[in-house]
Amino acid sequence: MPAVNAQIMIAVGLLLGTPFFIIFGWLPDKIGRKPIILAGFALGVITYFPIFQGITHFANPKLEAALSSAPVTVVADPSECSFQFNPVGTAKFTSSCDIAKSALVARSVNYQNVEAPKGTKAVVKIGDQTIATDTPNFAQVLGQAITTHGYPATANPATANPADINYVMTVMLLTILVIYVTLVYAPIAAWLVELFPTRIRYSGLSLPYHIGNGWFGGFLPATVFAIVAATGNIYSGLWYPIVVAAMSFVVGLIFLPETKDRDITHM
Repeated sequence: MPAVNAQIMIAVGLLLGTPFFIIFGWLPDKIGRKPIILAGFALGVITYFPIFQGITHFANPKLEAALSSAPVTVVADPSECSFQFNPVGTAKFTSSCDIAKSALVARSVNYQNVEAPKGTKAVVKIGDQTIATDTPNFAQVLGQAITTHGYPATANPATANPADINYVMTVMLLTILVIYVTLVYAPIAAWLVELFPTRIRYSGLSLPYHIGNGWFGGFLPATVFAIVAATGNIYSGLWYPIVVAAMSFVVGLIFLPETKDRDITHM
């Protein structure tokens, strides 16, 4: 599928989901800020896995089929396998295990981890084919083997065959993800304003916003990649946003009050 088609699906999802900012900005004035925001957290915790698996199913069915029909194994010395967390892009992961895993993650290939004797160079097994990481042009040879065993030439849905894509269902799932954002963000400005007295309201608004988006959000790509590389499951990185959402739900439920009828002029 041309990249422009993927961009159009994302744009349509945003277009369909954005009006919910208005709906969930209005509804908290009727029933409260807290239940709307907590609902967004809870829905994310419960449904992130099926939604993202659904996106694979509807947007890249060949990848889904290959994940189940062509199992891949990384046989490596565990002491060579790093947790490839690299938030600023300066770390270098050069062991044979790290090279094998990063190449597979880049192609969205699930794999099992099998322990090899200490000092053994890592190898990748795809079906009945074994590829050593010291093979000349390893990345190219691995890519050819992956494609031969049924994986698409790239895991990017933007390059999938247009005839294979269910556009309606893919857009629907993307729209649901946008709606989850509106559930949390539409009421949050009013909630933050009402949580803090006027003299510290600016800090009350900016501090949690920048912690949530700057730190938790900023670390998401690096953390997700490291989790996927460590586990070999392309969906395991979803545990990071799920844990953050669950933590936010618990903190909001227990420690934060409802503020719908609070008088913000009261000191």
